[in-house]
Amino acid sequence: MPEMLRHESGFEFKTASGEHIPVKVVRTSRTSTEVRITEEGLTVRAPLLSTNLIIRAFLNGRMKWIETNYAKLKKSAERTEHIRELTESELNALMKTARRAITERVEYYAPIIGVTYGRISIRKQKTRWGSCSPQGNLNFNCLLMLAPPEVMDSVVVHELCHRKEMNHSSRFYALVRKAFPEYDRWHGWLKEHGSELIKRLPSKE
Repeated sequence: MPEMLRHESGFEFKTASGEHIPVKVVRTSRTSTEVRITEEGLTVRAPLLSTNLIIRAFLNGRMKWIETNYAKLKKSAERTEHIRELTESELNALMKTARRAITERVEYYAPIIGVTYGRISIRKQKTRWGSCSPQGNLNFNCLLMLAPPEVMDSVVVHELCHRKEMNHSSRFYALVRKAFPEYDRWHGWLKEHGSELIKRLPSKE
């Protein structure tokens, strides 16, 4: 088998600032190349015939994006390194508080948006802050109670607006921003600090 078809374990990529980032290369029958940033480094998915030289050139072309987002990921990891997990009793208390507080915000915003809704569920989740089913049932993450109250409002409004638009189109976001003009600011807060909240969940959850 020619060398260029060998599955290699990876290499180190040196950024313009001199940082060395581990690169894991996954070669498949795909026709395009993509890169993802993880806490372990970079994961590149590339066509079978892509050599390391080709992949390095691909990464060099995305140098600024890689440096910026890898730095953000490292900063986030440093912030969450020493975060204390909630105890089971603390988590149960948070669930009860969240049910009351989030229900109140749903009841407040539903008539403003002009929608109805079904069942409200409060969950302990590591991947979602909220969801809305086609039947109008709403699910929310109890960890929203650890964020500024405006963050909870932004998620509540987001899910209620799905009662009118089950998508993320420009029309959907127009509804969201009409009901909650500061949505972008607090959605941005959640994107930046959400990992810190998730770290509060017990490991066994």
